[in-house]
Parts: sequence; C-alpha cells; structure tokens
Amino acid sequence: MSRSAAMLIMGVFTLYFLTPIWWLLVSSSKTGGEITSTAPLWFTMDSVPTFMANLGNLFTYSDGVFGRWLANSALYAGLGALLGTVIAAMCGYALAKYEFRGREAIFNIVLSGVLVPATALALPLFLIFSEVKLTNTLWAVFLPSLVSPFGVYLARIYAAASVPTELLEAARLDGSSEVRTFFTVSTRLMAPALVTIFLFQFVAIWNNFFLPLIMLRDQVLFPVTLGLYAWNSQISQIPELRVLVIVGALVSILPLIATFLALQRFWSSGLGAGSVK
Repeated sequence: MSRSAAMLIMGVFTLYFLTPIWWLLVSSSKTGGEITSTAPLWFTMDSVPTFMANLGNLFTYSDGVFGRWLANSALYAGLGALLGTVIAAMCGYALAKYEFRGREAIFNIVLSGVLVPATALALPLFLIFSEVKLTNTLWAVFLPSLVSPFGVYLARIYAAASVPTELLEAARLDGSSEVRTFFTVSTRLMAPALVTIFLFQFVAIWNNFFLPLIMLRDQVLFPVTLGLYAWNSQISQIPELRVLVIVGALVSILPLIATFLALQRFWSSGLGAGSVK
C-alpha cells in the first residue's frame, strides 16, 4: 500500500471518529430549535453565549443533579480504577514472580475471564448483591469495578519481563519484606503497565452503563451515563432536556480526554510489553 493511500485511509477513519465529537460541540452551542433548523455541523452567530447558557442550565437543572452524577462517576471510575490497578498489579506480580502449585491453572482461569463479556456477568452479580441487600447502593457498582482480568494478565506479562529475579533476591538479602519490595521496587519497574491498566479501568468504569442500570434505582447514586439515559428517556415529555442531554454528553467525555492526554506517554509502552511477550 502506498503512503498516500495509507494517509487517505487514516484520514477517513479519523474523520469518522471525530465527526460525532464535532457534532456534540456544535450542537451544544445551539438552542433546541436551532439544532434541527440550522446546519448540523457548523456554529450559529451567537454560539458562545448560547453554549454558556446551556452549560449553566445543565448544572442548575433539577437542583444540580448533573454535578452529582459527575461526582459519582469520578468516584466509581477514579477510586475503582486506582484500587483495581493495585489489585491487578499484586495478582499479576504474584503469578509472575512466585512459584506455587496451581499457578498456571489460576492464570488460565484469569485468561478465560478476559473472554467473558461484562454484560454476561451483570445478572449473576445482581442476584448476588440482592442476596446480601447491596443493590441500590454505591457498593453494587463500585465493588465489581475492582476486578480486571485483563489487568492481571498485563501485570503478569510486564512483571515477568521487567522485574529481574536477581533484584528481588538482592532486596531479600538486604532484609526487605516482600510487601516493601513490591511497593518500593517492583511497582516502579512496572509503572508503564500500571498506568495502562489504570486507563483501561478508568475508561471502562466511566462508560459503564448496563451494570448501574440494573443495580441502581436512586438517581442520587446514578453515574453520568445512566443519568443522561434517564433524561433522554423523558425528552418526549420534556423537550428542553434534549439540549441538556447533548451538553451533558459533551461534558461527560472531557474527563476521559483529559485523563488520556495526561497519561498517554505511558500508554504505548505498557501495551507493547504485553504484545512482545
């Protein structure tokens, strides 16, 4: 394939993925009537003041519930991704650097977990949480987010490739405990993979919709995805919600973009380690 053909294909795919975001940005700067009566992919004369007004309405509608949804998503995704990364790192590190009976069997089970779609586990999780009276609580969304089979897989591959056994033995000879060695030595060497795991977890939890849908009934606990869905389902009765849903969708993707841009320099190296192995 020639260079020009490759660039053309890349341009088409880039346009395909960026067009919805551009439409969100443009539509967020319009009133409800302008969304359907003006050019869908270009701004109007009063785009800036209209956008600021829409943004203000978004955060004041229904006593500012959208801000609460954003905070919930930040809690679920931020803390869940952080703790999930720590758990995945510890499990992957143990599978890579310690010899024990059943290690390969456990790793194969972890690999099989990667192949199971999250939606297939939603109903069993609902039944389990119903038995322990944890549905319609933040724990029903938060606890499942701590488990990342792919994170365990990537952590194991990276630990095996980047953490020398000789370094661990030297730390033991110096009297360092296993826990201290892991947190002060191994995690620094595994940093690119850990950032990659964190990004995967953060994006997956932030975009999670089906699990909160079946677990939560109280809108105070909704993440932003479920909250926007609830508003969207009421547009036929409350037409002004259409603009709020569009502006809310735009605002909801900004944390994902910011997180990725802040950590992108670790992304390729972390994924590369898994592919090389």
